[in-house]
Amino acid sequence: MSSPTASAHSPVMVPGWVAAMGRVNNYVMNDFGGGRRPWKLAWVINFQKLATIPLLGGFIAWYHNTTPAAWIYLAMQGSYGLVWIVKDLVCPDPNFQKPITVGAAIASFLTVLGWYWMFGCLLISGVARPTYPLPSYAWFSLCVSLCILGCAIMVAADAQKYFTLRLKPGLITDGMFRFVRHPNYLGEMMIYSSFALMVWNWLPVLVLAWIWGGLFAVNMLLKEASMSRYPEWARYKKRSWWLVPLVF
Repeated sequence: MSSPTASAHSPVMVPGWVAAMGRVNNYVMNDFGGGRRPWKLAWVINFQKLATIPLLGGFIAWYHNTTPAAWIYLAMQGSYGLVWIVKDLVCPDPNFQKPITVGAAIASFLTVLGWYWMFGCLLISGVARPTYPLPSYAWFSLCVSLCILGCAIMVAADAQKYFTLRLKPGLITDGMFRFVRHPNYLGEMMIYSSFALMVWNWLPVLVLAWIWGGLFAVNMLLKEASMSRYPEWARYKKRSWWLVPLVF
């Protein structure tokens, strides 16, 4: 990790479309509609996480779906929501602590958060009738394992970043960040991949393509541009992977 004096290094400029998308995303999720700012973005996100268990439980009761797939999906996304709450209590993301407008809270649900609930609704309602490539017990094991590993990677990366930067601001190049530059995003993508695999429908794939491409990828590119101001950035980038080890 570098010292704060390393900021004299010239940063890399992001492409124009990335900067533009970053401004749009920031406006939609923080400032949309203007006016009073009664909530934090963290509160909106946490509400969605906490409401997942009663919402999906309500779907199970409404549709009388007591299949193993329905209960396993409830356990996966519901438990992930609780893991997120614990993480937010221990190592909150500063980007989510800023006050936002009411319009931004609504827009965040309409463009991102609400779509995550749609995954479980498709499966539990019976709209999605998945025919898995493997026997169901093997497929469920794969999805659960992917979800658990994703949660572990996300929490470990966010906790390391939070506590390290409190003690020594700078570029983090060890621990969870030793081989992958964005392990927290990797963990999140593994988690939601496990949900999409459980549903095994085309609509979650489209939702994740939009969120990963329009939000996650933009955030990662902006973050890399910011990190490039450190002199050790070029060496770190050369020896590490962007997102997935040995792939890219």
